[in-house]
Amino acid sequence: MMFRGSPWSAVSLLILTVTVHRGEAIRCHPSDYPVGHICCPKCPSGSRIAVHCTESYSTRCLPCTKGTFMNQETDLTECFTCRKCDADSGLRIKTPCTERSDAVCEPLEGFFCIESAGEGCSAAKRHTRCKPGQHISQNGSSVSDTVCAPCSYGSFSDGTFPSCRSHTQCESKSLQQLVQGTESSDAQCGERDPDWTGVIVCGLVFWICYLVIPLVFCFTFVGNEVPKYKRS
Repeated sequence: MMFRGSPWSAVSLLILTVTVHRGEAIRCHPSDYPVGHICCPKCPSGSRIAVHCTESYSTRCLPCTKGTFMNQETDLTECFTCRKCDADSGLRIKTPCTERSDAVCEPLEGFFCIESAGEGCSAAKRHTRCKPGQHISQNGSSVSDTVCAPCSYGSFSDGTFPSCRSHTQCESKSLQQLVQGTESSDAQCGERDPDWTGVIVCGLVFWICYLVIPLVFCFTFVGNEVPKYKRS
């Protein structure tokens, strides 16, 4: 890629002639750069310098290769390396790298940015996971972490609930509580045990009726019959 000398190059050479005679350092236009005692035109964005100019030839440029870029006019012989959006660092590509611009990264799902880089992110961290006994007070985003809050007495959460849930009231379901609820688990209910007191009382009444009443009847009947037998 060749660039013809611009009017500014001619002006630069004129300035060079004057400044050399005066013993002053060479000064070039912003779009040029000094090489020895002459000013060479810079390469445009998306390219790099392959060969510096001479008094006879202009600067020779080469386009940036894949994985590199140059986002401005340059006097460099190498393009910049594109930023890598590494999944191991919690990043993914938002905008791919081109010859004229660097890649832009953003956090993966479930991560948030902890270090910005221009319009993108250069470092990310996984969202905090709420612990059992805590609920998610505020969901995490690409720019902020998850906010957790503790459950109040009488409620529970396994760490994934958006709000704590009240413990099950076993009595309201005509059940008995087998395991008491905690801040991280619900109460466990079960069928009520049979009322053995009533069963025992009923059993006693039955046996009283079955045994005692016949005995009383026998004693009463026999007691009445014996004297009559003796009198006869």
